[in-house]
Amino acid sequence: MIELALVGDPVLDVVPVEDRAGARVFVDAHIAPLANEFERTATVPETVLDALSRAGLWAPFLPTDLGGRGVDMVTLGAIHEEVGRGCSSVRSLLTVHTMVAWVVNRWGTPDQRHHWVPRLADGSTLGAFCLTEPGAGSNAADIATVAEQTPDGWRLNGTKRWITNGRRADVFLVFARTGATIVGFLVPRSTPGLEVSAITEVLGTRGSMLAEVRLRDVALPDDALVGPRGFTAGMVLTSALDLGRFSVANGCVGLVQACLDASTSYALERRVGGTALWDLPLIRSKISDMVTDVRAARLLCTEAGRLKDAGDPATVMATWIAKYFASVAAARHASEAVQIHGANGFGPDHPVARLYRDAKVMEVIEGSNEIQRLTIADEALRGLAGSPS
Repeated sequence: MIELALVGDPVLDVVPVEDRAGARVFVDAHIAPLANEFERTATVPETVLDALSRAGLWAPFLPTDLGGRGVDMVTLGAIHEEVGRGCSSVRSLLTVHTMVAWVVNRWGTPDQRHHWVPRLADGSTLGAFCLTEPGAGSNAADIATVAEQTPDGWRLNGTKRWITNGRRADVFLVFARTGATIVGFLVPRSTPGLEVSAITEVLGTRGSMLAEVRLRDVALPDDALVGPRGFTAGMVLTSALDLGRFSVANGCVGLVQACLDASTSYALERRVGGTALWDLPLIRSKISDMVTDVRAARLLCTEAGRLKDAGDPATVMATWIAKYFASVAAARHASEAVQIHGANGFGPDHPVARLYRDAKVMEVIEGSNEIQRLTIADEALRGLAGSPS
């Protein structure tokens, strides 16, 4: 067990986080120093999860009357950037929990909101978002998990894979097919027929407590259904995935910032043949590119958040663009950060090897970069069709 006391007293040091500055202080005290250990053990310990709860970081965008802090989307993005700077695994936990909390608050019935939202807000209940399957990744239309209506409610059968926080979650938001329609259900962990097995041997974000979730004749009451039946794919899923993509985009900005910080520090300290790495033009050009891309990516994410706060539907495309740009930048600069560190970048004494592994994951999750490029290109075509001749 990793003790949070290694980097600070878990009770005295944690204060509610309200903005980027507060998130930075929290991350530097309670996440970044332990990130390599989270990766090594493939878990984030309960002491850290509890610290996240006391800092109010699980779902600060939720309304204050239901236990949230009512923070705006721009601020939420900045917080997720800072957490991503410290550890992509921890940011991944926040991402999926955010998606679950968003869906329940936005699409849940009054009873569902009353029961679940305060618990999701304070972290006493942690959520997992169950969409991906062995044969269905970026294309949600391919999911094979089936929901059958019964006289008493519903029965679910299927398998979900690569479920972030699946090993720890208290409630699973499970998407299944019923005929030609996709529907969503809230499934408590204690539900008979729900089985969870850990996935630990993965390329990156190893601390995000991935799992395979199997549903074998899982019986659910009618009130487990979330959102308007018949419109789940177009409404519930679209809004949830957009918010998840926004979180990942901001997390990628944090990744690039971490690469920049590590590379700059190392270049100033490391000497080769009596010359500091910093004085080598090719090293400084790599760092210059990091500075440029992290600022550009941050601006794209801020614009996507501003549009969310304004209720502008253009936020969906803005988020696609932000996530595409930021994830490509993260992968590129994580590779360059390892290059700057040389052989030292391969080992556990510097964070860049972990950043390299985590960054590659970002080009796949929440819509692969190939799908993002096609989606962005389609937007250009729509813009052309709408232009005056």
